[in-house]
Amino acid sequence: MSQTQRTVIVLAAGEGKRMKSATPKVLHPLLGRTLLGHVLQAAAAARAGHTIVVVGHKADQVRAHLDEVAPEATPVLQAQQNGTGHAVRIALEAAPDAAGTVVVLNGDVPLLRPETVEALVTAHEEAGSAGTVLAAEVDDPTGLGRVVRDAGGRLERIVEERDAEPEVRALREVNAGIYAFDAARLREALSKLSTENDQGEEYLTDVFGLLTSVGHQVGVFVAPDAEETLGCNDRAELAGLGARLRDRVNTGWMRSGVTMLDPATTWIDVTVTLERDAEIEPNCRLIGTTTVAAGAVIGPDTTLADTTVGEGAAVLRTHSIGAEIGPEATVGPFSYLRPGTKLGRKAKVGGFVETKNAELGDGAKVPHLTYVGDATIGAKANIGAGTIFANYDGVNKHHTTVGEAAFVGSDTVLIAPAEIGPGAYVAAGSAVSNVPAGSLGVTRAQQRNIEGWTERKRPGTVSADAARRAASEPAEADKEK
Repeated sequence: MSQTQRTVIVLAAGEGKRMKSATPKVLHPLLGRTLLGHVLQAAAAARAGHTIVVVGHKADQVRAHLDEVAPEATPVLQAQQNGTGHAVRIALEAAPDAAGTVVVLNGDVPLLRPETVEALVTAHEEAGSAGTVLAAEVDDPTGLGRVVRDAGGRLERIVEERDAEPEVRALREVNAGIYAFDAARLREALSKLSTENDQGEEYLTDVFGLLTSVGHQVGVFVAPDAEETLGCNDRAELAGLGARLRDRVNTGWMRSGVTMLDPATTWIDVTVTLERDAEIEPNCRLIGTTTVAAGAVIGPDTTLADTTVGEGAAVLRTHSIGAEIGPEATVGPFSYLRPGTKLGRKAKVGGFVETKNAELGDGAKVPHLTYVGDATIGAKANIGAGTIFANYDGVNKHHTTVGEAAFVGSDTVLIAPAEIGPGAYVAAGSAVSNVPAGSLGVTRAQQRNIEGWTERKRPGTVSADAARRAASEPAEADKEK
């Protein structure tokens, strides 16, 4: 069936009161996408010509999100939430030319796989059914609609739990809230829905009973894994879904050749890319567009957001946002790479270093306790411990360039705009702006020592006692001679 003969409708109008959140339920994030984003990703497997998202609660926020993640989707407003059947009817009114198959999905089922959507649509179309429901066999069906079959195993009706009699509540086959319909049959049935139920709403599930009552064939497609059908109603369920998705993602990467020492403490967004033989140590989080090349070692205790890590690099106890870490580079421990950081091959950012908009050439080193902001550091240059790139004058940011193989001594301040030439040296404890190539820059004041100061100014202290003993030691040594 061609794309123009399929339409996807995603129901995303509800408030989700049990989330107790200012954020609409479908916009809560889960491993790199919102709940709605995960559903739209799965829905893409239907290869629909038109995708409609029914919005309601805080519709402007949901529309704005759709503009970012699915601009081709059409938002349709359900101003009053009068039930799922009402929502689908409004969606179809916005798509009067919709024909063929209509796929309906809830916006809060983030574990749904694209393969399952594709299989549901295929089974529905091959059977020529008027409607097909995705069902799941669960251990605890509490709160879920039950799938009621006749003596021959055919779908008879779907009953919401609040409207179900005891024998129906005992059933463990439940409605996943995901359907495929023939468009014409669906429109006909929607026009006959009533609100004579406990909620006083138009139930989409009542469509199946209406279809069977006039002799139309309906079907049940059982999800291969009931986990895929789990929805989200509160923060506890959101966390549970996150853990399940984490396990699925991590298992997939490990079976692709990635090493994880402790998958339970490794959180990887679905948007992250890992290459074979990458190794992820415990307590790591990889988010956004992060990519990790073959042979790189990440962690432990590391967060990488929108960061590129080159082949064979090592990143230890580091927080990185928007950085590029080159092949065989090393970072950490306890370093912070901010946006615009670029490390060349075998470059080093050591312990307790912060970088921002800083480029380190191949083999350049910033080993310890340093801030590097708005700077270019040449290949094989060395920045000593405690160096500060003073890039901000209170109004504007300024750039510093450190040339190839330059050496900056410890406890130095480079006052931007600054240029340290290739092969130049900066003496430890200096504050400089410009040092020509091959020169030594020194700005230390002349040292002077005030003898006896400690005993005079700090009498009775342990320091004064130590100084007095040290002063007497030469005299004792002279006596022995």
